[in-house]
Amino acid sequence: MDSFPKRDGNHVPLSPITFLTRAASAYADRTSLIYGSTTFTWMQTYQRCCRLAAALLEMAVSKNDVVSVLAPNTPALYELHYAVPMAGAVFNPINSRLDAAGVATIISHAEPKVLFVDYEYIGVATEAIKACSTDAPPPVLVVIDDQDKPTGARMAGADLEYEQLVSRGDPARYSPRDVSDEWDAITLNYTSGTTSAPKGVVYSHRGAYLSTVSNMIQWGLGHEPVYLWSLPMFHCNGWAFTWGVAACGGVNICIRVPTAANMYAAIAAHGVTHMCAAPVLFNILIEGRRERLPYPVHVLTGGAPPPAGLLQSVEQLGFKVTHSYGMTESTGPATLCEWREQWDVLPAPERAALKARQGVSALSLAALDVKDLKTMASVPRNGATLGEIVLRGSSVMKGYYKNPEATEAAFRGGWFLTGDVGVVHPDGYVEIKDLSKDVIISGGENISSVEVESALYGHPAVREAAVVAMPHPHWGESPCAFMSLKDGASEVKEEEIVSFCRTKMARFMVPKKVVFVDQLPRNSTGKVQKLLLRDRARALANNNEEHLITASRL
Repeated sequence: MDSFPKRDGNHVPLSPITFLTRAASAYADRTSLIYGSTTFTWMQTYQRCCRLAAALLEMAVSKNDVVSVLAPNTPALYELHYAVPMAGAVFNPINSRLDAAGVATIISHAEPKVLFVDYEYIGVATEAIKACSTDAPPPVLVVIDDQDKPTGARMAGADLEYEQLVSRGDPARYSPRDVSDEWDAITLNYTSGTTSAPKGVVYSHRGAYLSTVSNMIQWGLGHEPVYLWSLPMFHCNGWAFTWGVAACGGVNICIRVPTAANMYAAIAAHGVTHMCAAPVLFNILIEGRRERLPYPVHVLTGGAPPPAGLLQSVEQLGFKVTHSYGMTESTGPATLCEWREQWDVLPAPERAALKARQGVSALSLAALDVKDLKTMASVPRNGATLGEIVLRGSSVMKGYYKNPEATEAAFRGGWFLTGDVGVVHPDGYVEIKDLSKDVIISGGENISSVEVESALYGHPAVREAAVVAMPHPHWGESPCAFMSLKDGASEVKEEEIVSFCRTKMARFMVPKKVVFVDQLPRNSTGKVQKLLLRDRARALANNNEEHLITASRL
């Protein structure tokens, strides 16, 4: 059995760029992408990517060179997901919500050989390049004008425009490079830097391929989906659906900004069947529509644990939500809450609570567990014992770019440590209780901020909520709730929220302080900036110590 050699005909490196080659053959005349009045077929998309890859090779882009792009969800950003690795280089989509300083940090670290800049981001990119601190040669600049309505915008120092580059590429002279090793790097994605400086996460061709297939199967992407790009493609390469839609022969619907008007217009115009969204988009969808959709739209959500009440509200509009969990380091989703038919008969609140769990391991992983990091023993499946979620599998990152120390610290005993605290329920489904740094320790008791937040969302006046630790002179720490209220609910007072919480949770979990804000602070990927809220809670505690001592006796 061990005598068979590997041959070119039976052993081929796995890479998601093969999905485009297949799409051009199997789905040549099917629509691949729609952006405003611009439409491409899969054959056209393939040919454009081949020409763009040839143009990059002509520019002396070579293996492991980084090619960056700063752009919203446009045809160019989609095509670069294929063209850059087809040239043997590593693709780096930059978070388009960053300010100039944030972009400069990434450019300085990634040192791209080429930087593509969308016309709307010329100002940010220009300022960022001036602020870069690197000895590397500056990147070659390429401006991406609007595909649908060209503006003629140009950038100082940029002699090239995207469509000109595509037109001049000659695949006959510079043919796309085959992937020789599936462990080769395909993309470089930066973490959001919620608690520290952003780190560059490197994906392999193998990991990206397996994540793509895993997501397609477990979510049920199916055949010829119509996929709306409400999730930024810069976010873990659009959770690998930049490649997955090609594998299914689907249609990419690109919109520059995911406003309620843009999303609902796209759903109505193109018959959208699937979309991905962070929970922050749910409020936008809920507030932008009152009547139910004429047909169900499947939504994969992740990025932060969505409260059960929020899931219930968005599903009442006709969205069919699947909850996932992952991170940049796991190439997008590491779990999916696979739905079981026996849950269909349960009351709506119970169904929403089940759906809010993070679920079971992605197929791309060899294993997922929740462990006590002191002993590396698995926690019991009782839905109560806390541990850290750990991962093992080919879809886990190769490592952190130029940061061997952080890479080494991220792995232990054959596992990747996520830093997220969770439990395992008796049915094997995992549920996140908190980030390890967000657990509140009050009088020796661990309080999950996520649990308190989920209860707060049950109040009809609460639009969004975040709970953090506030220093307490008696208990050490106590929960402090920050929240914004729905329109017309401004009369709600702190005492009402505290009284509501006392009916929903143990007394030690009840927030000792409630702060009303217009909106919660979020970073460029939409995650709540709890570090800023903890600083504010600390300042409130320093100014209000006597009140907190009194509250501890209530």
